[in-house]
Amino acid sequence: MSKYWTLDDMPSQTGRTILVTGTGGLAFEDAIALAGAGGDVILAGRNPTKGASAIRRIKENVPGAAVTFEQVDLGHLASIEALATRLRGSRAHLDVLINNAGVMTPPIRKTTDDGFELQFGTNYLGHFALTARLLPLLINGREPRVVTLSSIAARTANAAINFDDLQAEHDYKPMPVYSQSKLACLMFALELQRRSEKAGWGLSSIAAHPGISRTDLLHNAPGRRSAQGLLRSLLWFLFQPASQGALPTLFAATSPDAHGGGYYGPDKLQETRGHPTEARIPRQAMENHVAQRLWEISERLTGVSFEQPRLSSATVEPVTQSLAREG
Repeated sequence: MSKYWTLDDMPSQTGRTILVTGTGGLAFEDAIALAGAGGDVILAGRNPTKGASAIRRIKENVPGAAVTFEQVDLGHLASIEALATRLRGSRAHLDVLINNAGVMTPPIRKTTDDGFELQFGTNYLGHFALTARLLPLLINGREPRVVTLSSIAARTANAAINFDDLQAEHDYKPMPVYSQSKLACLMFALELQRRSEKAGWGLSSIAAHPGISRTDLLHNAPGRRSAQGLLRSLLWFLFQPASQGALPTLFAATSPDAHGGGYYGPDKLQETRGHPTEARIPRQAMENHVAQRLWEISERLTGVSFEQPRLSSATVEPVTQSLAREG
């Protein structure tokens, strides 16, 4: 890019409806910036109290902001379907979906309500299902975009899609499992773009990552007294502000220079901080045959399809139960 991209470069979002998953950290920064640019913003999160607080703070800072909260638990397929049903009943279109919310490195293996490993189920499968459920609204959108957040963890040497133990039932290590979930998010973004082009959906699928940013993610997962939590607390000066970490996502969601199939992150110190630029896509994320296999398994696990009629909630439950150990 010829110059640093900042919020001053964001085009008007007036007339655009944007859904962001999450209520704090990067999600809050996304929402306040998009609302400030005139967007009709939906914050979707699990905790109504936190959601109400975020909405209040945004409206205090952006008078007249069009921002609402919708409850969704990305670890619960029925909750995702319920959100999509509500939105399809109240909205004619969705222009931008930002798949942002996530869980990072819980010290012991936990599972979602549907029996998936928590990080893989929330970070990846929940957003996979949400995107599929909202696809009709996105196709009706004006130059629609889906922005899915990955992480620099996706490029580590041990980042891989472990089809032999996809749910980490036999060998749970917090960081490698987190890396797998974020690699899956990146592969999903790239595969969604390929499928959009093939099907003629007119949808741009873009990936982004925030570098290393000061959010509550480390403190809320392994805890403040964990090695990661202590690192975050004691070396706070190495972490860029959440508002800066949000810029690659906001660039991907709004800039005319962001393109489908692109991947954006910070431009300095090996993509850990700075302003938005094209990020390096790790080799393993470009293995199309792996992405296609992961997609097919994900459709079976979640009971959703991007190409077939949506399954009813009555169908989703047995499909999920029978395939939760897929891989």
